[in-house]
Amino acid sequence: MEIRILEERTNPLLKRHELRFEVAHATAATPTRDSVRTELAKAVNAPKDRVVIERMGSRFGTAVTRGEANVYDSADAAKSITRAHILVRNGLKEKEAKAAPTAQAPSPPAEAQKPEAPAPAPEPAAPAPHPAKTAPPPPPLPASEHPTPPAEANAAPPSETPKRGKAHPKKE
Repeated sequence: MEIRILEERTNPLLKRHELRFEVAHATAATPTRDSVRTELAKAVNAPKDRVVIERMGSRFGTAVTRGEANVYDSADAAKSITRAHILVRNGLKEKEAKAAPTAQAPSPPAEAQKPEAPAPAPEPAAPAPHPAKTAPPPPPLPASEHPTPPAEANAAPPSETPKRGKAHPKKE
């Protein structure tokens, strides 16, 4: 594993040196974050607990991993400035487990509890008859008394769905 530092910037406000690096690993798999931290600490002459790798990744099919790291002036500065999940990834902080539900006092045995009898369901009332269903349909009208004239009776009813086509009619 061979590490090259591509860029180094000093950030006095955050008390750190920001690095961009490249790791060549020709015959091996992508190196672990811990092994890269160790090699970076040797390259910049700093203790490992002050080196925090922000991100690193390798492209598919290549044996080169690029990343960004920060070397802090003190371990306390590293822990106070860096985000918690990055500290967990670098092994500088333990992962906080989600709050487990608090243990409740054990409930008394099932024999001590009296099961409640279910209340009887009320009987449904008979539905009232629908007025449209009870009235008989009106008798059909004879053809001579039909309200539409015979010429319009043979015409096709207009289509309910509009035709899909051009938005504007064709001009002639």
